[in-house]
Amino acid sequence: MADLLVLTASVQGASDVLPGLALLNHHARCLPPEPTALLDALEADVVFIDARTNLVSARTTSKLVRATGISVPLILIVNEGGMAVVNVDWGADDVVISSASPAEIEARIRLAIGRVDADDPLDKASEFVSGDLTVDVGGYTARLRGEPLDLTYKEFELLKHLMQHPGRVFTRDQLLQDVWGYDYYGGTRTVDVHVRRLRAKLGAEYEQLIGTVRNVGYRFDPVSPVPQAGASPREGAEDRSSR
Repeated sequence: MADLLVLTASVQGASDVLPGLALLNHHARCLPPEPTALLDALEADVVFIDARTNLVSARTTSKLVRATGISVPLILIVNEGGMAVVNVDWGADDVVISSASPAEIEARIRLAIGRVDADDPLDKASEFVSGDLTVDVGGYTARLRGEPLDLTYKEFELLKHLMQHPGRVFTRDQLLQDVWGYDYYGGTRTVDVHVRRLRAKLGAEYEQLIGTVRNVGYRFDPVSPVPQAGASPREGAEDRSSR
């Protein structure tokens, strides 16, 4: 399930702008196309911009998003007439007709997210380090204080994914999508089980590297590079007591 943001002046919601979205299992939020919405765009997997009736405004919004450096995929929602106007200068990654079928919308979302993942420089990094924990992406190994951790493939992928985005909170559904993939039909309980196993293998001293945000999901809490004297580098991190 992807987190979608629809920038539109419509007060009737995403189902009015792109009806096919209502039949898909994604979380869609609607906000007016204003600069304040850019903060929400940072947390979205895909941003849709409503360009059905006001192409000038949609072009301005698209260029504004790109000017801020936000790399989230942008998809313009257009009517038939808009297809002849949109070009690369707008900064959008794709366009979709407002009457598109759910299958087409799903494919465009999947491809947009896939292109970002393929281009993500974090994915090309050979090694991630946080304190005594090291993850070697190329060698598919994780080491703690120099000693290898006996991780399953999914445990390694989960740890790697969290370490790639330190401090970012992922819902269980997002982790299922990112780590297990779109074709996985198991429940979110799978994520909880793997997190619990990862924490057990990290041990009591390091288990809190994987933090819990109550009622939301999980995040990687990196070790502070300059811990306060007499205190654990992870001491005081919020919302990590639930395991």
